[in-house]
Amino acid sequence: MRTAEVVICGAGIAGISAAYHLTVRHGLRDVVLVDDQPPLSVTSDKSTECYRNWWPGPGDTMIRFMNRSIDLLEELAAESGNLFVMNRRGYAYLTADPVQAAALERGAREVSALGAGELRIHRGGPDDPPFPAERAEELAPDLTGADLVLDRERILRRFPFLTPDTLALLHVRRCGWLSAQQLGMYLLEKAREHGLRFVKGRIEEVTVRDGRIEGVRLAPGSGEDAIATRRFVNAAGPLSPAVGRMSGVELPLFNELHGKVMFEDYLGLIPRDLPLMIWTDPVALAWSDEEREQLAQEPQLRWLLGTLPAGVHFRPEGGRDSRWHLLLWTYHLEPMEPVFPPKFDPFYPEVVVRGLARMVPALAEYLGPRMRRPYVDGGYYCKTKENRLLIGPTPVAGNYLLCGMSGYGIMASQAAAELLAAYIAGAALPDYAPEFALSRYQDPAYLAKMEAMTSGQL
Repeated sequence: MRTAEVVICGAGIAGISAAYHLTVRHGLRDVVLVDDQPPLSVTSDKSTECYRNWWPGPGDTMIRFMNRSIDLLEELAAESGNLFVMNRRGYAYLTADPVQAAALERGAREVSALGAGELRIHRGGPDDPPFPAERAEELAPDLTGADLVLDRERILRRFPFLTPDTLALLHVRRCGWLSAQQLGMYLLEKAREHGLRFVKGRIEEVTVRDGRIEGVRLAPGSGEDAIATRRFVNAAGPLSPAVGRMSGVELPLFNELHGKVMFEDYLGLIPRDLPLMIWTDPVALAWSDEEREQLAQEPQLRWLLGTLPAGVHFRPEGGRDSRWHLLLWTYHLEPMEPVFPPKFDPFYPEVVVRGLARMVPALAEYLGPRMRRPYVDGGYYCKTKENRLLIGPTPVAGNYLLCGMSGYGIMASQAAAELLAAYIAGAALPDYAPEFALSRYQDPAYLAKMEAMTSGQL
């Protein structure tokens, strides 16, 4: 039987990042990564691949955690020659509702005060602060905070394709996106250079004796039959609850299905030099009278005539010469068991385009025969009730968690893996560690704070 210092279950961005931090940063030489699928192929490449340090309270835990993770991403970008194309295009939150505009300002003041950076408010007057450069080649690498624009003329001058009734723009600056695939492969190769071993196989059993981990048994046909180890990491993404039960640990996790549409703007209606564009108002889709009558006669589709949740968003995908955009909108949030490959509504792309047409009216030109067949992909957000990660030990000795990373696994991956590796290597823990541990649910102070938490999810 082979042995390992650590066995990691799951070769998504969480498991690969854990392997990197254990081998490269802490010098462990006998780490095994196990997955029955190719690395980064199940969930890690299914998101918007974005990052941000802009998180609501209560408390500054998520902001400090994400600032640390972004710091580590920037270190990796500098070290690799920005192999994974990390940018600082930002997030742009937009609204046409005066009530929501006031809420954007209140929320921005709160998040700024928690440590996300200076809030610069632009009301269209002579005393407005300077507005940062917008072109990618001119963006300051240390630009943080946010610019709240309450001047419609300035908003439409910067983004003339927006609906004319846009009232407010919150442009958050320490945000952007990257290539999750290239980031993950860079980390994987570095970890392999430091002794990581990848085993293609499915873990069927986690062996526990006298309350501690003793090893794992793999399914027939895997690269190995069994591996003896005293330390096991559950980084199985949407399968984390099932993997947790293998060691007798029930995890407070559930899965939501989130899709994304790869959309070709072949008419050139949307510019390329954009941040992630997010419409923060609920949306009632525009239908013709004939369409409304048809939908009303279909009980399973009648909900499309109502008001759908806020949060439809998009961003450019590819370089300057690309015509592709990622479009995303999650309007069904029912917990579900993961199924692979995931299944999406056949009308999902059209619904997303219709929703985005509220923010970008020109997109309505694509409704009907002009819209080429888009590519739909997606994956599961595995999350806790309050949408915070699970990182650290469990009541079973040697059993560790790196899961519940919801829709922010890419951006959180480095701080999360750093924290997990610190537990395993016996290094000093950051002071935010208890707020991500499974044991937090036995802390009355945390449970009281949890009642006031919002998910922070788009």
